[in-house]
Amino acid sequence: MSYKQVTADLVESFKKTIDVYADPEKISKIISGAFKIILILVIAKLAIKFSVVMIDKFFDSKDKLKLKLEEKRISTLKSVLKSITIYTIYFMAFMPILDTIGIDIRTLIAAAGIGGLAIGFGAQNLVRDVITGFFILFENQFTVGDYVELDEKSGIVEEMTLRVTKIRDFNGDLHIIPNGNITKVTNRCRGSMRAKVDISIAYEEDIQNAINVLNKASKDILKETNDIVEGPIVLGVTNFGASDIVITIIAKVKPMTQWAVERLMRQRFKEAFDREGIEIPYSKMVIYNQNIQKS
Repeated sequence: MSYKQVTADLVESFKKTIDVYADPEKISKIISGAFKIILILVIAKLAIKFSVVMIDKFFDSKDKLKLKLEEKRISTLKSVLKSITIYTIYFMAFMPILDTIGIDIRTLIAAAGIGGLAIGFGAQNLVRDVITGFFILFENQFTVGDYVELDEKSGIVEEMTLRVTKIRDFNGDLHIIPNGNITKVTNRCRGSMRAKVDISIAYEEDIQNAINVLNKASKDILKETNDIVEGPIVLGVTNFGASDIVITIIAKVKPMTQWAVERLMRQRFKEAFDREGIEIPYSKMVIYNQNIQKS
């Protein structure tokens, strides 16, 4: 085929394309379809915003509706309900968009019978994620705001949907974990937590006197904070170190407050020991210089 013939064929194809799309009826149909798709997307977006606002208002009025649920539980239910609503609205908007661009939905349904097996294999993970999400929700394994460990990833649950759970660790990293991958859950926010402090005294100190000082300081700490559920309790001597005697103090505290209570206990115990002149041993280095002449 010559160069002129190829050029002529290209020009002819270009003219036919222009003739097709220059037809006012076809242009009108394309513009009408585009407008319809944009309108569907806008309506879907508005429907999502309206639904989210209504869900927020519903749960915010839980006192009026006499819904006796924990705040964390409510946050979790709110997050999951929003997720379901968004997926449903997008699915409902997807159907008329396909019809607008000329894809017969009934043909897709018929094709699903042929390709259903392949689609089924591809959707296995999605189905597993959703089913696991339902079990996590209804078994109340954890809720938004809980400090959890999910398969070696630990942090605060920020969001939970039917498909994924988002937790943020103390480094600030956000871990997005598919629900189907969650095989073990450690929830560190159920029941009272334990605050534990080990404090050392020198071997030369009076052990009973040190315990009495710690008991008095523990009573003062209990008055200072409302985070302590029980204690602090001075267990007594729990270890003998190379240069120190270790005394252990524990307390039961509200979830997520154990670290703050431990910091407070360490500070108050050190201050109490300083007032009573009780020595906390620390490493010392003594240097002998043989070159120093005796006077």
